[in-house]
Amino acid sequence: MKRITRRQFIQGAALAGTALYVSPLVSVVRAGPGNGMGGGGMGPGGGGGGGGGMGGGGVAVIDPPVGAALRLPTLATNMSIDPAVVEVEIEARQALVDVNGTVANLVTYNGQFPGPMIRVRRDQLLKLHFRNALPNDGQTNFLGHSTRMTNIHTHGLHVTPDANANGTFGDCMLAMADPGDSLEYEYDLSNHPAGNLNFYHPHIHGSVTDQMWGGMSAPLVVEDGVDALKPFAEKVLVLKDITLAGSVPAPHDSQMDYMHGVEGNTVMVNGQVNPRLAIAPGQVQRWRVVNACTARFFRLSLQNHTMYLVGTDGGLLDKPYPIGEILLSPGERIDVLVRATLKSGSYKWLSLPYGRGGMSAQQQITLMTLTYGGAKQNQAIPSAVDPSAVRVTDLSMVAQRKRMTLTMGMGAVGIDGRTYLSHEDCYMTMSDVGTWEIWEIVNSSGMDHPFHHHTNSAQVLSITGGDAGYASLYTTIPAWKDVTIVPRMGKIELLMPVMDYAGMAMIHCHIIEHEDIGMMGVWHIMGDGGMGEM
Repeated sequence: MKRITRRQFIQGAALAGTALYVSPLVSVVRAGPGNGMGGGGMGPGGGGGGGGGMGGGGVAVIDPPVGAALRLPTLATNMSIDPAVVEVEIEARQALVDVNGTVANLVTYNGQFPGPMIRVRRDQLLKLHFRNALPNDGQTNFLGHSTRMTNIHTHGLHVTPDANANGTFGDCMLAMADPGDSLEYEYDLSNHPAGNLNFYHPHIHGSVTDQMWGGMSAPLVVEDGVDALKPFAEKVLVLKDITLAGSVPAPHDSQMDYMHGVEGNTVMVNGQVNPRLAIAPGQVQRWRVVNACTARFFRLSLQNHTMYLVGTDGGLLDKPYPIGEILLSPGERIDVLVRATLKSGSYKWLSLPYGRGGMSAQQQITLMTLTYGGAKQNQAIPSAVDPSAVRVTDLSMVAQRKRMTLTMGMGAVGIDGRTYLSHEDCYMTMSDVGTWEIWEIVNSSGMDHPFHHHTNSAQVLSITGGDAGYASLYTTIPAWKDVTIVPRMGKIELLMPVMDYAGMAMIHCHIIEHEDIGMMGVWHIMGDGGMGEM
């Protein structure tokens, strides 16, 4: 792989000028003359395969044949005999994986794609033994970073961002493992809210894209035990895209790849293209969905059905909220109920066109096919889920207001114009444990940025610009978020509780390519335990 310096990267990207963010890329799709859906809208029911075509308005309709039955992520083995502890072994290694009929050599967790699912309760201690078994071959990427050094970020967990007193690591981004090395992680979940879907993935600046794009991510469920949801069959759905170059992930090999963010030509649910999910008439299923892509946004809709939102990034909601569609950016999670209200048929779970400033605006993709079958059931959508979930309306406790701008132009990205070079050379902000803050995040660029903050979740006070449905939803429901879309040339306001843990946390754009080239900063949380320096 040819290496490039940061200066060369910036100079090269600058040649493209500001036009880089004006027009969306033209989609390259494998589309035939099959049954496309005109106008970019949803057509009537019927989910058989049959290729794709161009809908009205230039939308590429990607409608692959219906595949095999949906496979759920494999559950990680709990090695602990102590009921208060979940103990798992996770290994980063290369493995041969079937990607839509092609045997591909991916980087994985435990040889699986997606990686093994971890399930834990909030009253348990999670012990994670991590080993880096990637090749010790010195491979570097286009940016000049090692693609073989790695670590684990438990995205969404409210745990310490520091090292623990016993020498193990919490969600600490300073922990790094070279090939052959191991890391010991322990996560005390006693302060974590019950009932949310998280996921774990690498987080070493400069190489996260290669590793996530190449296959390294997996779901992490914190159980809820809410009576209202217990009757429903649960499906954990990991959304992921990839492009292969022969039998390996196609490399990011240009400035444009990193500035735009790459969207793969193969889009999968749990590693499968358009899998088939069976549902009985009258049955309610619980779908827990994570967007594990590096750059692709999904605008999710289920043909002829209503989805009921019962949870978001940070936990459960007070009641189900009916939605016809919902936007899901990289790193975001949703928890929805789906009821089979019809008698029979097959229905497409779609990603509708959305313009984030990249090529996704021109694609409508069939992600999965819901197929009716089996004996009729009589399950109903509950009227309440978690009554303790409320929106915070009294802001008198706010101790500090902050404003930061996500900047992007002339080949450079950053926060307030500061490009992340290291945890000591970047944008920094400080907060005190036990306080509340309001953060205003401004986007001065022509591309949406999903803004992610480690350690603490926030409530969304306002969203200016962007998708009206997304803004209306998240500024009215009692949702806690750790990823929120900051619309291009728009802004958001977050109510941020800084609770429980001191240490060095990270804030960044969750278009992973943007994180890798420097749209990231350090959040020093002050309190007992200091700044979390190792």
